[in-house]
Amino acid sequence: MTNEGWSVVLGTAAGFCTTVSFVPQVIKIYRQGGRDLSYGMLSLYLIGVLLWFGYGMVVRAQAVIITNLATAVLIAIATAMKAYTAKRDFGKAVMGDVGVGD
Repeated sequence: MTNEGWSVVLGTAAGFCTTVSFVPQVIKIYRQGGRDLSYGMLSLYLIGVLLWFGYGMVVRAQAVIITNLATAVLIAIATAMKAYTAKRDFGKAVMGDVGVGD
């Protein structure tokens, strides 16, 4: 395999690992809420991923483009889920977990 072929394989594998590594975090936010994550960290992470996406566009590196776009989507989902669970938990705290049939 040529150096170019190896760089594509390595870039794709690295991008896949870093993208998929965020999936357990999204699942944890879904199950437990996102209290442990800061909006600052999520924002900086998203900015970094979007910069890598831009870099991939400039150098036309398909592996960098695809994996960072997928990661950006996951970060956006995680941020939205964090905001939703925070709102939901606040509502529960204010209402005292009042049920419909109570």
